[in-house]
Amino acid sequence: MDSMVNRFTSDKKVRSDDAYTPHGEGGRRPNRSAIVYAQRCREAFSGVPIVLGGIEASLRRVAHYDYWSDHVRRSILLDSKADLLVYGNGERAVVELAHRLSRGEAIGSIRDLRGTAFTRRNIPEGVVEVDSTSVDIPGQLDALPNPYAYRHDAPESSACASDRKQGQERLVPLARKDALRHPREATVLRLPSFEQVQSDPVLYAHACRVVHQEANPGNARALVQRHENTDVWVNPPPIPLQTEEMDALYELPFARRPHPAYGDARIPAYEMIRFSVTITRGCFGGCSFCSITEHEGRVIQNRSEDSVISEIERIRDTVPGFTGNISDLGGPTANMYRLACRSREIEAACRKPSCVFPDVCENLGTDHTPLIKLYRRARNVRGVKRVFVASGVRYDLAVKSPEYIKELAQHHVGGYLKIAPEHTEPGPLALMMKPGIGAYDRFKALFDRYSEQAGKEQYLIPYFIAAHPGTTDQDMLALALWLKRNGFRPDQVQAFLPSPMASATTMYFTGKSPLRRVHRDSSDVAVPKSARTRRLHKAFLRYHDPNNWPILRAALRRMGRSDLIGRAKHCLVPPHQPLGTGAHHEGKRKKKVAGHVARTQHTGLPPLPSESPRRARPKRRVGRAISK
Repeated sequence: MDSMVNRFTSDKKVRSDDAYTPHGEGGRRPNRSAIVYAQRCREAFSGVPIVLGGIEASLRRVAHYDYWSDHVRRSILLDSKADLLVYGNGERAVVELAHRLSRGEAIGSIRDLRGTAFTRRNIPEGVVEVDSTSVDIPGQLDALPNPYAYRHDAPESSACASDRKQGQERLVPLARKDALRHPREATVLRLPSFEQVQSDPVLYAHACRVVHQEANPGNARALVQRHENTDVWVNPPPIPLQTEEMDALYELPFARRPHPAYGDARIPAYEMIRFSVTITRGCFGGCSFCSITEHEGRVIQNRSEDSVISEIERIRDTVPGFTGNISDLGGPTANMYRLACRSREIEAACRKPSCVFPDVCENLGTDHTPLIKLYRRARNVRGVKRVFVASGVRYDLAVKSPEYIKELAQHHVGGYLKIAPEHTEPGPLALMMKPGIGAYDRFKALFDRYSEQAGKEQYLIPYFIAAHPGTTDQDMLALALWLKRNGFRPDQVQAFLPSPMASATTMYFTGKSPLRRVHRDSSDVAVPKSARTRRLHKAFLRYHDPNNWPILRAALRRMGRSDLIGRAKHCLVPPHQPLGTGAHHEGKRKKKVAGHVARTQHTGLPPLPSESPRRARPKRRVGRAISK
């Protein structure tokens, strides 16, 4: 967990708890922990090489926008004074680095490891430096195709039919072809310097776009970015682990419990995952607000069935407190197990940020049969009662395999299944790189049908994001009306949190979208930044909370939608304010008022027998808006 995401909410308020510390106590780690710990190591062991890793380092390997300080920070390599940075999961790089250091190689001479970043003064001999602006030009684009241009990404665009749609083909003038004649392994792309991206939003958006384009291990080039008089050099991403390597990794003798120094202290994050099993790594969804792909990559790495079953048996035999339930069988996305491009050559050449947006690529295999087989084998392990799927399901992929939805609904859902439509309106969804709400409707129809066939009453928990770049007040109103029509009353909601390196974070900072080529005249993305607007967007998600009614009434009147204020069934908020809520509630501690409790379950569900009429259940949430 990134220390800043872990410490602060999306509204920059300090969290009162920390799921990764004993008893969930907050404030036990410093801000930007990786920097602080690296500097303390340097103070204590001045002659020992320092290698920085983890997600906090991965997402800050180049100059990046820092939401919490609201300015662009330089690469974490310089602030931490580390000798080397390993990004991604990095097992292969860590093992090779350890062997080479043990043989006496100096840390400063190890410059050829994929998935690493370091500082240097000069470009080495034999490497061709190419300015990134000659590959993806941050300038004015011609409206009409140039007959004397060559198609720079023809090998890649031929990989995916959706790339050949009108307006998505990229043309580069013929004069710049020379820059691309050199082998990729002998080429380094120079990004705009730290000083340039700090002062020029267009160049920042351009740099973000290039970094994401160079994320495929099959065709990525090294990147270099100047910070004052020092270059930060980023080697291409690591080659994904093969199944045999994944199995060997997960079969190492992990203790599967906290360090004995913690004693009997309860660690919330451990409680959540101690009976879970990881089956995949990586995600090809490419959601613009998510940083998983920048850390784990877009190529799915899979474990074998035998390895997964072996781990389930180890949990059964060795983990204290096991009652027969596997809490999760998944990964970054639950149903990408063994899904991959049908052609290794196309996969190695492709430069698309997503395999499923705007449509599922025709070259992507969507057969869920291996996953169904794994599920069936897992729940037949002796001593296992239930195997749940708690990781998010990519429903636009699931609808390609109705048999998978049937298996999921009838055997692996404990009453509620979380999925993430994120929004209902096409404008925000396009900038999120998420499918239209129609895919959710198709998935829900199949899920409900198979649940009914199994005699089970089960519900979907849709997650939504408030105040995402590109979201207008009208978009949030439409989402609120959709929630009301479908009987959802979200409990805990959260506004978009700009995490480092995500494309949506670039939209938030620059007002430009790096999903298309960025130039000076690119249309601006509407960004809901002000505290009032973010609060309003969150209020739309919690339209049922009386404390939000005053701000919603004012917004509806301003938007010319006073017809939605009233007692009628189609209205969003009532005309009158209950005593002790809304304006009367400002500045006081939040209290639940009888008759206006924000129920956390679907409105069609009865409360649990143990639930007090004045008390909402905090653990079962329907429609929680999250930021990834």
